[in-house]
Amino acid sequence: MQNKRLYTRLLFALLLCSLFLVIGRAAQQRTLLVTGRTGELAIVEMDGRLYVEIQALAQLTNSSLSFSGNRMVLTLPASSAHMESAPSSPASSARPEPAASSGGQPAVVGLSKEFIRAAIEEMSIVREWRSTLTNAVQRGYPITDDWIANFRDEARKSLRLVQVAASTESDRNAFVLLTNVFNHMNKLSDRFLEANRTRTYISPDALNNDPLDQSILNCAHSLAAMAANGQFVDDASCH
Repeated sequence: MQNKRLYTRLLFALLLCSLFLVIGRAAQQRTLLVTGRTGELAIVEMDGRLYVEIQALAQLTNSSLSFSGNRMVLTLPASSAHMESAPSSPASSARPEPAASSGGQPAVVGLSKEFIRAAIEEMSIVREWRSTLTNAVQRGYPITDDWIANFRDEARKSLRLVQVAASTESDRNAFVLLTNVFNHMNKLSDRFLEANRTRTYISPDALNNDPLDQSILNCAHSLAAMAANGQFVDDASCH
């Protein structure tokens, strides 16, 4: 009888703790709204600090991201009122007008919206591919052909959609860099697949400061900045 009562109390305590956890999680779900912008960003709270994804913030505010070594620069767009009141400089007055298409409409300059959407999808697949590979290496999990093939096939199909979406010269130039990232991920994965086939020991820190892995990571940062800016910038890390 006493055991039954003890069991009942423990069960009630567990249900109460579960309820507190659910309520606590729901209370921590917050979003960030930016005045004058449509959309909102999810907020993550860690150790009493609030965080948002910097790339999503840049896209929401139409800002630009750039990278210089270990530093990330977020440049906010100038307001319309400021642009209208500011005196024109020689550099701005000399800026060429967008070229007109044969139909009299301004031609698309820089990266097209369709290309950016397809490129972001491709890079999200590559990011998940790299993250899964890194996690497997660090934890000593076997790297097998089946799950590598899944990532490879998905990234290859997505890359074809990126190619179809390319409509400007900037799109086509950026597509070359995206193709290079895909090839680099293939090469990096094949290295660990071969080590697994030959039963070669893989150190958990094998990817630390690995040149090929760093090249993939740096190029991904550069491509994210291009997507935020809407402009193509060649980057040596992508070659």
